[in-house]
Amino acid sequence: MELTRYVDELQHQLATAAAAGGDEARELAGRLSAPLDAAVRLVLLEALSTAAGEITAELAPGAVDVRLRGRDPEFIVTPAPASAFEEDSTPSAEPARPAALDPDDVSTSRTTLRLPDQLKAQVEEAAAREGMSVNTWLVRAVAAALAPAVPSRPAPRATSTSGRMTGWVR
Repeated sequence: MELTRYVDELQHQLATAAAAGGDEARELAGRLSAPLDAAVRLVLLEALSTAAGEITAELAPGAVDVRLRGRDPEFIVTPAPASAFEEDSTPSAEPARPAALDPDDVSTSRTTLRLPDQLKAQVEEAAAREGMSVNTWLVRAVAAALAPAVPSRPAPRATSTSGRMTGWVR
């Protein structure tokens, strides 16, 4: 996403406002324009990152990340795995679980979650490591926990033959 036009527009608005104040104000606005470029880019990047975090919370287990490429942000969209939203069409002995998230449901609910201080600190560290808010991290963790588990091959039972044990160990 090209930020230059937004930065230029803000600088233009500053110059226009300074023109009403006379020569001193115009000179001051000119001196402020250079450092304003970096500050505006940082503020816009922070706003875009916050928006991406909120969108990610709605898309979980999918995600939207903002990465800086050069001086401009770039959006990286990671869609949720198709299996999280599709029903399995193969017959199975157990009833199919509902999809982890309904992609058409845009409503949200507030839930109070009480965590021990030590666990809360670990959640905050994990979220920070992944560059996301605690809320987004928790939404992803819950969505992943509710996603249908991939069935693993059952381990053969150990058998005993003349004192020897054979089988799989986990």
